[in-house]
Amino acid sequence: MRAETWMRRALEAAGRTPAGDVPVGAIVVDESGAVVGEGVNERERAGDPTAHAEISALREAARVVGDGWRLERCTLVVTLEPCVMCAGAAMSSRIGGIIFGAYEPKTGACGSVVDVVRDPVWPFPSCEVRGGVLQRECQRLLQTFFSDRRARQKRHTTARHTAQ
Repeated sequence: MRAETWMRRALEAAGRTPAGDVPVGAIVVDESGAVVGEGVNERERAGDPTAHAEISALREAARVVGDGWRLERCTLVVTLEPCVMCAGAAMSSRIGGIIFGAYEPKTGACGSVVDVVRDPVWPFPSCEVRGGVLQRECQRLLQTFFSDRRARQKRHTTARHTAQ
């Protein structure tokens, strides 16, 4: 039940993603369940390939928790399965757990394509991972974004050909 409540908060965050960016939201919750970090995808707006929701949420949580960068008693909750960069950042923060909504079959690094967080190569313990929390809602957010994007591109292409 807590995982679903937290995912709803991550979905709310995703709703605040800037126009043009893929809507992904992430929160970090501490052991009491309080949100200590939040982020949204801002790669397009910021022109920064590292401006993923997870990175922003982890950075904020590290500042709020005040234990340097160690987040052992925290959980990262994100609407989309983290990529290799974000999974690596979560592991480097010593995050206690990761909960995600939609699986990412192209770049997912929590089991879909690779399993960064449970790779025995890491010099610290793996974290608990739970995927598929409110999966339909998380997928719907992404499907709507990409469907709208394709429709805009099609209208733009049609208008350009009509003008010629």
